[in-house]
Amino acid sequence: MPKEMNTDQANLDQHLKMQAEQQQIKQNMKHIKHKILVLSGKGGVGKSSIAVNLAVWLSMQGKKVGLLDVDIHGPSVPKLLNLEDRKLQAGGDKIAPIEYSDTLKVISVGFILNNENDALIWRGPMKHNVIKQFVCDVSWGQLDYLIVDCPPGTGDEPLSIVQLLEDPDGAVIVTTPQQLAVTDVRKCVTFCGKLNLPILGIVENMSGFVCPNCNHKTNIFGGDGGKQLADEFETPFLGSIPIDSNMVGSADTGKPFINFNNQSPTAQALNHAFEPLLRSNENNIINNKEQDKMKIAIPLTNGKLSQHFGHCEQFAILDVDLGSKSITNQESLTPPAHEPGVLPKWLADLNVNIIIAGGMGQRAQQLFNQNRIDVVVGAPSEQPEKLVLAYINDTLVAGENICDH
Repeated sequence: MPKEMNTDQANLDQHLKMQAEQQQIKQNMKHIKHKILVLSGKGGVGKSSIAVNLAVWLSMQGKKVGLLDVDIHGPSVPKLLNLEDRKLQAGGDKIAPIEYSDTLKVISVGFILNNENDALIWRGPMKHNVIKQFVCDVSWGQLDYLIVDCPPGTGDEPLSIVQLLEDPDGAVIVTTPQQLAVTDVRKCVTFCGKLNLPILGIVENMSGFVCPNCNHKTNIFGGDGGKQLADEFETPFLGSIPIDSNMVGSADTGKPFINFNNQSPTAQALNHAFEPLLRSNENNIINNKEQDKMKIAIPLTNGKLSQHFGHCEQFAILDVDLGSKSITNQESLTPPAHEPGVLPKWLADLNVNIIIAGGMGQRAQQLFNQNRIDVVVGAPSEQPEKLVLAYINDTLVAGENICDH
């Protein structure tokens, strides 16, 4: 067999494998309502403590929560939850997460280590594959929230999880007050911007020490760095968490602080920081139900769906009322230049939710997903009204993605 044919077959096999994996991920993630990443620009700022306490706090509000620890080289979650002796078990063709409580499930690479002193010396592809398995092959079930504890910085692990989850609600960024930490967090903000990952808010941890005897507050690391950063980038400031020796002891003994010290001033500060995240997501659910609206974009050539996405002349933008299953408005717009990342941003700015296409490459699909636009490929070359009505009535028959590359 000629070398070219071998290469083509290998490319086809790789493509089919990627498609199958993406379908598995979507199937596994579709039962999770909200996905929140917890990031930090540098280590040692208490990011994992914030992630763990956020997950526990949400479960205390009656939510079903998953906590995913993707800090491959420094998994802290098992220690923080006193789960160090637990190991992952297979449940049929899925991995069963560790159950911390009836409403909190946990996954960490720490659960597959022989002991806590083992060092994982892995390159990027190995780390990506493990994170992909945690997303794809873990039986998370129905969850209200998936909280993801990422390693510090902007390396392989945060990038992998953003790409794999496709549509996370956004990120909570943790910093400490001093300028050294704030400088690194700026890179974290830039990282989120480049990946179109919304910033849900900034938490300033270790924000001063309050003397338990006289209540005098000492700003050991300086003050207000997190608040200043939030103002600089016009992102929500979720609050300041003081240094508390009880919180340190709670972490060392594997007892989530917010669960066992919920009446203390520090616990109240955590409550104050977490409440906007819950309130914001609940309001979004209510607003979506009230509006029951959708915008669908279709690339056109000669008035019909273009089978080659990159060659389209115009886009039909159709407003849909899902309640009545009807089209309420339609317009045709000329798109900007077809350059990587331009069309997804343009359609996102138009508040498009869905794009129905004939053929589209995997990278283009990822860019649309990162802009919170779902992609349907393999649609026939028909008039846009007919395609949209078929889509909202669940009768659209999608075929092969003919120009995937």
